[in-house]
Amino acid sequence: QNGDRFSFSGSYVDVHFFSDYDVQAPGFSFLVIDGYEPANDVNNLLYASIVINKDDLPEKHAKKTEKKWGTPVYLQLAIIKMESSFDRFAKPPRQKLFKVVPYKRPSSSFGYSQAVKGTWKQYKEETGNKFATRTSFKDSVDFIGWYTNKTEKILNVSKNDAFKQYIAYHEGWGDFKNYKKNKKVINLAKKVKGYSEIYKKQLTKCKKKLSRKKFIIY
Repeated sequence: QNGDRFSFSGSYVDVHFFSDYDVQAPGFSFLVIDGYEPANDVNNLLYASIVINKDDLPEKHAKKTEKKWGTPVYLQLAIIKMESSFDRFAKPPRQKLFKVVPYKRPSSSFGYSQAVKGTWKQYKEETGNKFATRTSFKDSVDFIGWYTNKTEKILNVSKNDAFKQYIAYHEGWGDFKNYKKNKKVINLAKKVKGYSEIYKKQLTKCKKKLSRKKFIIY
């Protein structure tokens, strides 16, 4: 919210919202990016954001994935935004019996990327990343890079095509051919495309700012 205060090491910084918000103070710069979904609730806002410092470098991992697999950072972030909203412990909600009794979850999806166990196992075997975990941002973006790269090879879908890449991500390579009959996945893919366009625009604006040490929030 406009005028909100954030505390770092006992120091407070007042944050005022305009378009792209860059609040500076001695020792760090604080950047908040406009949301894709217009809403007053901060939980509904889309942030092109990553905490950057010498020890914790998720932004560095995303760039490394882009260099390794050719998957743009903005597509990685858009997929994670849709799949888990950057919640490392995200799981599908449990189904309910008789609309009341909690039952099993519809899939084994888990973590940032919401990868299922079978596909995660395939990723680890093919990449040799045997200690990869779905709660790791580094491993999750590498998984997304691996998956989107295989999508490009198997289905001839460009990594710049966020719409079709997400459909393949959601439906799997085998069911991709049937997506035109699935209005739900089409609508989800449109959202991911929108997220990716916003992220791309925001990251372009922030390119020079990200060279400084910063605190950026999802």
